[in-house]
Amino acid sequence: MREMTVSATPDQIEQVVDFVNEQLDTLGCSDEVRIDVDVAIDELLGNIVQYAYGSEGGTVTVRVDAQEEPPAAAITFMDHGAPFNPLAQEQPNTTALPARERPLGGLGLFLARKLMDELDYRYQDGQNVLTARKAL
Repeated sequence: MREMTVSATPDQIEQVVDFVNEQLDTLGCSDEVRIDVDVAIDELLGNIVQYAYGSEGGTVTVRVDAQEEPPAAAITFMDHGAPFNPLAQEQPNTTALPARERPLGGLGLFLARKLMDELDYRYQDGQNVLTARKAL
């Protein structure tokens, strides 16, 4: 298990992606899986950056855990922002309107759910804990 804590700001997303990729490299992760994980990190961390703290700012801790059998990685995001379960949100209807007529936004979590094998949320000890798992 490795973890890092960064400011919950947009400029930190690339640093977190690089950190997770370093961990995935040690696990022999394929490029295809890495791309899925990178996009999911961007979407999930982007939501935390945008919504967790408001104008106050804060931090987010990102932890990477490896599972040996079957090979998998779990990326956990922990923040002390407002309690918010993103998994309880209604899934967007992607077929109701043509793409050009749909409102912007709202697809990040939908995309992360499609790219990752499992997402889990809990509020524990005063913090949001969101874990994304992906088979390697």
